[in-house]
Parts: sequence; C-alpha cells; structure tokens
Amino acid sequence: MRQVLAASRPFSWINTAYPFAAGYVVATSGRVDALLVVGTLFFLAPYNLLMYGVNDVFDYESDLRNPRKGGIEGALADPAMARTVHRRILWSCVVTTVPFVVWLLAQGSAGAGATLLVVLFLVVAYSAPGLRFKERPVLDSFTSAMHFVGPLLYALVLVGADLAARDVWPVLVAFVLWGMASHAFGAVQDVRADREGGIASVATVRGAHATVVAATVGYLLAAATLVALPWPGWIAAVLPLPYALNAASFWSVRDADCERANQGWRRFLWLNLVTGFLVTMLLIAAALGRG
Repeated sequence: MRQVLAASRPFSWINTAYPFAAGYVVATSGRVDALLVVGTLFFLAPYNLLMYGVNDVFDYESDLRNPRKGGIEGALADPAMARTVHRRILWSCVVTTVPFVVWLLAQGSAGAGATLLVVLFLVVAYSAPGLRFKERPVLDSFTSAMHFVGPLLYALVLVGADLAARDVWPVLVAFVLWGMASHAFGAVQDVRADREGGIASVATVRGAHATVVAATVGYLLAAATLVALPWPGWIAAVLPLPYALNAASFWSVRDADCERANQGWRRFLWLNLVTGFLVTMLLIAAALGRG
C-alpha cells in the first residue's frame, strides 16, 4: 500500500486541493461548509491518486527506461510485483474516487456536475489506452493544465461565480497558460526517454529547445494576462516571471542533453510552494482591502 500512496505523489497534493479551496472560499467571501471540506479532501488525495495512479499504470514500460522515475517525480513499482501493485492502484482509484464524486454530484447544479465529470474525464483520458491525450502534442499540454485549472473551475461553477467577471477570467486564462507552459517544460527532460519508449509529446515533436522557448513564452503570456486584474490582483502578474526565468535558463538545451532540464523541473516543484504562499498572502490582502 506504500506503493499505492506513492503513486498519488503526496508532495503534489496541494497543487490541486489549493485551487479548489481558494476558489471556493474567495468566491463565497469566506464561507466554510461541507462542500468546501469534502471538495478539498477529494482534490487533495483521491483526485491525485486517480491522476497519477492511472498514469503510472499505463506508462510503466516507458517509466522503466526513465532514470528520474522512482522517487518524488514519479512512483515506479517493483517489476516483480508490478501487476499486483497496478491492480491495487486501479482498485484504489475506484474505491477512493467514486464515493466523493457521487456525493459531489448530488450537491451542485447540473452545470457543476458536468464540469466535474469533464475534469475527471480529462484526468483519465490523459493516460488511458485508447485515448492517450498525453500522446497528442499541444492537447497533452492543455489537458495537463486542466488537471490543475479544473478544480478551480469546478469550485467557481459550483458556487455560481461569474466566469466572465474581470477578477475571474484573467485568472482562469493565465492559469491555463501557466499549466500548458509547465507541462511543456516538464516534458523536455523526457524527450529521449519518451522517444525510446515510443511515446509522443509536445517536446518529442517540437524538440527540446523549441519547447523551452514555447514554455518561456507561455509563462510571459500568463503574466501579461494577469495585468488585466483589478487592484491589487494585478500584482500577481509578477508570479509567473520566476517560472519564465527558470525555463529560460535552459534556453541552450537540445535533444541530446535534454535530461539537463531536470534540474529546472526540480526547481519548479519547490517554486510552486513559494508561489502558493505568495498567492495566499495576496488573497488575504485583497480580502482585508474589501473588508
């Protein structure tokens, strides 16, 4: 069961629970209720187990060839027990996900339910055989971005927020751009491993250098989009800039030395925690300003 837990990437749990919780609390002006608690718990652990667990099961053969797998950047089952572990992961996904989803579907509007189902479809479609969105360049980056934007979008639809409002749409658009850039940058380090494993991605098609350039531009566009937020929200426009600098520092990377970008990806993982803290401080400042 430790391997099942590892498949859910505990280090990254906050990356999906936080957008839901923050979106819900901000959109409801601080309301704390059962929907907030249950939704946050769902997007904290079961959602991540579904997202990463399904990926670990169906990417296993290529992951065996990837030297960065087997730690904080991705679980890797012992080959001698792989079939058993994978079966446990898939059953755990069902057991932990279905009760939450059934309860959440019973609480919100039809629109909220449809949003949740689309988000979950994209989570499964990214890795599942027959769909494999992760092997469709550009769609792979968009789908990956929606894994993190989805919980926020669901929270906003769940509470009836106006998605076209000036303090909402720039956040959603910038978040998608940030997510696509992050996925693309993360794929750079795996160019050679993915090609050897017969897996296509935005990076294997475009090449390491072009993908780094695209990721850097994506982060800059995210920053530019956030400028459209009303004060003090537009301060958030500085937050994607460290990501852009991190990606740009690997401007010279090429396919032959793509693994070098792993250093930037590890930096990215910790940068998320710092950015989350700064976003929290900004949200608190905005709430105090309204008060």
